[in-house]
Amino acid sequence: MERRNASRRGRSNSENFMDYSLLFIVLFLLAFGLLMVYSTSSYDANLNVGDSAYYLKKQIFATIVGLVAMIFVANVPYHFWERFAVIGYLVSVVLILLIIPFGHEANGAKRWLYIGPISLQPAEVAKLCMILFLSSMICTMGKQIRYRKGFWMVILVPMPIALMIWKITQNMSSAIIVVGIAVLMLFVACPDYKRFILLGLATAAGAALIVFAIVQMGASQTDSLDFRGARILAWLDPEAYANGKGFQTIQALYAIGSGGVMGKGLGASMQKLGFLPEAQNDMIFSIICEELGLFGGYAVMIMFIVLIWRFMVIANNAPDLFGALLVVGVMGHIAIQVILNIAVVTNTIPNTGISLPFISYGGSSVMFLLIEIGLVLSVARGIRLKDL
Repeated sequence: MERRNASRRGRSNSENFMDYSLLFIVLFLLAFGLLMVYSTSSYDANLNVGDSAYYLKKQIFATIVGLVAMIFVANVPYHFWERFAVIGYLVSVVLILLIIPFGHEANGAKRWLYIGPISLQPAEVAKLCMILFLSSMICTMGKQIRYRKGFWMVILVPMPIALMIWKITQNMSSAIIVVGIAVLMLFVACPDYKRFILLGLATAAGAALIVFAIVQMGASQTDSLDFRGARILAWLDPEAYANGKGFQTIQALYAIGSGGVMGKGLGASMQKLGFLPEAQNDMIFSIICEELGLFGGYAVMIMFIVLIWRFMVIANNAPDLFGALLVVGVMGHIAIQVILNIAVVTNTIPNTGISLPFISYGGSSVMFLLIEIGLVLSVARGIRLKDL
């Protein structure tokens, strides 16, 4: 009897780990996102297409497709995807280049490819493929990443993709995210933190010089600035550009301020009634704060913090380096995107188009984020309970 119980305990202790906390947070964010997409877009959708649930229906379709893909990926051993790392990198390049002849333009940006009823944003594909490629590359290089040549090789490999996203799709924020993912993954794999400190200082100094140069140019040659330069000037003084680049930022700040602590109530936003352009996309966090108050805004941020914590738990207990790097890459993608989105909405950084993961309207974004979550769950399934 004792021998049978001991055998049963041994089998129990070696069972696979399933992170239900992570799954619950993702499902909660998806459900909350659908609710906010409908609340934020219903007026605009009814006005323009005569169907208040137009954006909601499209987001539900993308979410269902993403959940099916997540379940499939979660049940496939994550090492299976390692063999597609190089192919994924090349596919990213091809898809971005296809934007030139076949891209669909919306709101002045050419960023989408239409495949039947599905619109695909190659930048989202590139983020996923970059996580997979860099995870495989860092594992293959091994200790070489500790040396200068290997270190800079990992930094430079994503640069062609980032430059193509920036120049071809006019999507600088996604280009920054691709580079940020690479730096974070390298930071976890490489123990030499001095290089990262120097790299951070050099980046900060470069950004400060660019801002200073734009301010000086704007004082004398405002007409010669491109739209990104104008955005930086509007960031520094949005009220001076209230009829132009500063309009969206000011309306977003109005929304946050008018919501107070507890908000006006779900669906009671005024800024979404034509005052805040594309509120269901990049600026959805401001409507959350207006309708649900600072309480709702902080609650959303706490959910993302808990999500990132679960990523860290899985990465720390991953069966191998490849699995840990996959999780770190996904964590970096989501964390950077959340930080940039909230920073833009609160005018902490210049306005740039970046969505709030799982909540903002956007089919490609939610589908590929859910595929990334599937990869994380696959890594989690490889963890044995006795290892925790």
